[in-house]
Amino acid sequence: MIQPVHLENDQILLRPILEQDFSLLLAQTQDKALWEYFTYDLSTLIGIRDWAQPAMNGERLQFVVVDKKSGVSMGSTAFGNYSARDQRLEIGWTWLGRDFHGKGINRQMKYLMLSHAFENLGMQRVEIKTDVLNIPARRAVEKMGFVEEGVLRSHTLLSTGRRRNTIYYSVLSEEWELLKKK
Repeated sequence: MIQPVHLENDQILLRPILEQDFSLLLAQTQDKALWEYFTYDLSTLIGIRDWAQPAMNGERLQFVVVDKKSGVSMGSTAFGNYSARDQRLEIGWTWLGRDFHGKGINRQMKYLMLSHAFENLGMQRVEIKTDVLNIPARRAVEKMGFVEEGVLRSHTLLSTGRRRNTIYYSVLSEEWELLKKK
């Protein structure tokens, strides 16, 4: 897996998640609408633990997103589905508390992660996937310059019991320099 790392800019810090973060994150997870398109309902400590278990097992590098000014944990994001041979990884498992929506935090997180993936890890491809019905997430990913690739039907079971159709997006290493300027 990818070595743990801290990624930061002037406003936010992405640091590897620790078990003691679970209760701090719980304050940001109480809006049930956040989990409509998500694979887990993180509004309970059990839900957070189940969702974070792959990160605790070293299967993905899950970050806590921290506001550097206040020290508040705003949400989480991760690197996962890493393939060293294929020089490919996925950014995902991302959520932010409702108070942090529309403030450019997601864009900053993705920029830090893409920079690390392409410039430090030497990735050739970075993927993002989401529910085909999650129009706000799709628009955000498209606005960042990710290229839509296609839909996998009945791909993932959501916390609501619905099976989602998953849409994939990617950025390739040769596209990164142009996107970085945006």
